[in-house]
Amino acid sequence: MGSNGNGFRLPCVLVDVNTQNDFLQPDGSCPVVDREFVISSLRRMVAWAKRNHAPVISAVDCHRVRELPSARLPAHCIDGTVGQQKVKFTLFGSYVKVEGDNTLVVPIDLFRKHQQVIFRKRSSDFLNNPKADRFISNLPASNYVVFGLGIEGSIKSVALSLLARHKHVTVVVDACGYWCRSDAEQALRLLDAKGIQLVTIDEFTNSRLPRPIRYPRAHIGQAPMKNGLYCSLVRGSQPEDSPKADANGQIAQTNGHRNVKSRIDSSRHDSSSAQSTRNGHDTSNGHDTPDSHDTPNNHNGRHAHS
Repeated sequence: MGSNGNGFRLPCVLVDVNTQNDFLQPDGSCPVVDREFVISSLRRMVAWAKRNHAPVISAVDCHRVRELPSARLPAHCIDGTVGQQKVKFTLFGSYVKVEGDNTLVVPIDLFRKHQQVIFRKRSSDFLNNPKADRFISNLPASNYVVFGLGIEGSIKSVALSLLARHKHVTVVVDACGYWCRSDAEQALRLLDAKGIQLVTIDEFTNSRLPRPIRYPRAHIGQAPMKNGLYCSLVRGSQPEDSPKADANGQIAQTNGHRNVKSRIDSSRHDSSSAQSTRNGHDTSNGHDTPDSHDTPNNHNGRHAHS
């Protein structure tokens, strides 16, 4: 089901993958090699989402103590550890955690009350979680914008899984971390060949959603929601000089197609050269560049139980 009874579709849904302490903190079990750069890009993505009231689906990696570490990475994101928790600035003021129990029972209107929906995943593809699969299959969204960690693993798996479900997918290249540069470049070439849109952080954050969504504040103990698709929104104006999403929620690429092999280099070079001019843009307003202390009511998140 791609839309509700009125034909309304969410213009854009962000998919935040693996933004957790073990991957982003210097003392984590396996931080990505471009940790410092990608943290700056992740902050910009979170600021954009807050500014545009964009709905966010977050996938968090979680493993059991008895699981053997993979050949590529040491043991990481063990259930109940600090390393498994999301980095604080990636939590929104209104979020809900959907616990996995191998059933399909999940409310499909979670975005009615929450801006962020968090799913657990035991493998690189969080859509192997039956609840996440059902939720996304019934979500009326025009574009899924993927960012997080890491390009050669979970980002590639999530993007291809969304594409297999006939979703339009955009990957923000320089808002994605990696452990192996060559594997990351190969993954980007594959995504590009499959028709997935690759954009830079500047191309994406210069856009603005045509229909900003206002989320009510969530409070602990709030009554459970009834099933039904999200349809409540507030229409907002949009400056003429701000790039817009088109009718399908897709962001136009201003710089045209690039050689995928050099996208990591070019995106990081462009961001570094524009840092001085962007500094005033990103920090001029208190809510534009969040830090680990600026997320209001981080404890307002609640668990959705079947």
